[in-house]
Amino acid sequence: MSVLYEQSAVLVRPAVTTDRYGNKKYDYGPAATRTAVDQLNIQPDGDSEEETSGKQIAVTTWLLISAPGTMPDFRATDRLEYDGMELEVIGRVGRWPVPTSIRHIQAQLKEVD
Repeated sequence: MSVLYEQSAVLVRPAVTTDRYGNKKYDYGPAATRTAVDQLNIQPDGDSEEETSGKQIAVTTWLLISAPGTMPDFRATDRLEYDGMELEVIGRVGRWPVPTSIRHIQAQLKEVD
């Protein structure tokens, strides 16, 4: 294995409940399932500024790539605990299978406030 894929994180799969209007609610607290995942490369991918409650904040996005030959079960509704941060998926998780094997997954993430 390459030294590029020596990072580990905790995949947080939310507990799903329904509110009184029938909408799904995702709970990332103690009811969520936490699973250790290794053979990852997680690196800064860019910075941007967002306005929240009238304040400008800097947002760093992160790129997650799994090692070649691995395809962790990571979904768009999951979060990742990594290096003291809680990261959420931006968009969809990309999957790159090849005809004879699994290639890898890739996801763009941002820190949850």
